[in-house]
Amino acid sequence: MPFTPAELEYLTSQRLGRLATVAPDSSPQNNPVGYFVRDDGTIDIGGFRMGASRKYRNVKKNNKVALVIDDLVSTDPWKVRMLEIRGDAEAIDDAEPPRAGMTSEVIRIHPRRIFAFGIEPDDEGIQRREF
Repeated sequence: MPFTPAELEYLTSQRLGRLATVAPDSSPQNNPVGYFVRDDGTIDIGGFRMGASRKYRNVKKNNKVALVIDDLVSTDPWKVRMLEIRGDAEAIDDAEPPRAGMTSEVIRIHPRRIFAFGIEPDDEGIQRREF
């Protein structure tokens, strides 16, 4: 499992992230997505028409992705939490749908680098780990 207990707790407490993929012309694409953390530490991105989406086609051509999950805990004092998960993704055509009504196409992210901010209670600044 690539995530610390605090990171896993944070990931499971949030509902949305932003997935960045790379289009065939090398331009970035960034979309809000729902995500599901699997027991092995990979992350599935599912949808109701995932196989027809641009992000799915992008991953089939270029497997480099970044997923950001963040929130603003407080504005006074300013308190932000953030995880950025960079990794290799695969476009899977026949996965178990992550949620009822979703298609069997998913984007599965294999984390390779994690940036964390404000997640671990005693850490200051951005923490970085590679796998």
